[in-house]
Amino acid sequence: MAKIFSKSILLALFVNTFILGTSFIHAEDNDVLNASVTAVITTVLMESDDNAPVAAKNWWQQRIDNAPLHPDSVKQIATLVGLGGFGQGRMQIDFSIKVNESKNTDTKVPFTTLPGEGLYLPDSDPVSSLIPIPAEASIEGSADMTCDTSNDCHYIAKQGNILYEVYRANLNNGELQGKSLAIWDLSKELPATGRGEHCTSADAAGFPIQPLLWNADEIQASLSKDSSGNGDLGHAIRFILPNDRMASDSNLGGVSGRLYVRPASHAGGPRGPKDSVAYGARLKLRADFPMGGYNVATKVVINTMKRYGIALADGGIIALTAESDLYTQTKWSNLGINSRVFDSTAGAAAINVEDFVVIDTGPRIAETYDCVRN
Repeated sequence: MAKIFSKSILLALFVNTFILGTSFIHAEDNDVLNASVTAVITTVLMESDDNAPVAAKNWWQQRIDNAPLHPDSVKQIATLVGLGGFGQGRMQIDFSIKVNESKNTDTKVPFTTLPGEGLYLPDSDPVSSLIPIPAEASIEGSADMTCDTSNDCHYIAKQGNILYEVYRANLNNGELQGKSLAIWDLSKELPATGRGEHCTSADAAGFPIQPLLWNADEIQASLSKDSSGNGDLGHAIRFILPNDRMASDSNLGGVSGRLYVRPASHAGGPRGPKDSVAYGARLKLRADFPMGGYNVATKVVINTMKRYGIALADGGIIALTAESDLYTQTKWSNLGINSRVFDSTAGAAAINVEDFVVIDTGPRIAETYDCVRN
């Protein structure tokens, strides 16, 4: 039976009934009764309520379909269009990043530096931090734990609510080498400054990577609730742009004019004109973007871009980042989604930069690279 009453209503009904009934109860029974009341109230308050709203813990879980636009949204999008829009001029998808789901029994290895290189400090979590490595683990762009140096070689492992993300990871002699380690507790709400002002992570903007990825199992779960494709993923999506298309402004005072906006806490190497989109910007697909011609699985992703948006996380040429299906039950081929689905689906409108607007997330912040960790 569906729940009709909220916890507060149930609690009020119970307390009222209790007050009315106590006049008929002997005083010597009060201690027993009070203990019973306490137990019942605790149970009511702790019991889940299907109709109670669940507070979003972090920015990527918050809808932006009604969020105010940046006052320069039109100018920023027009500038980005003039620079060529997304990398390669299209919204392509990269499927190379993997998420290694880890058990408590998995081997943990210490984190260390790459030969002849230091860490991003104090941004990175420290050397000797222990990182779980499942038996079949692999890093971005590799069949195993060896970095081929041709990509960012992200290693991502998730054990319960604890997320481990390494930039330029390479397993060597029982140690996981890397340039930066970010350990996140996803059960906690992040402060506005994320890891800390001017602090990076395994992603240049200072974001956690895994929560902004989207995978085939997520889409299948959404379709199991609404087979028409009207659902969404429930979180923002990671995207990237070439560095020369992201805003910089020498008048702001940052290193080489570099800058970012919230929810970012760091900028990589943006060097585009000041009127373009800033590092960390959150963009939203226009609500009236036509979805005709797209299959139901792709519509879930399009709805997500309309409701939760995309967040500018790094520099590069392939716009969107989806999780590899190596470890997921559902495969991308089962869903009819490939790397060019958003620009090459027959009978469907291609998604371009000009279909987005920029959300107002606050003023631009000059990048000094003086990380102050939270």
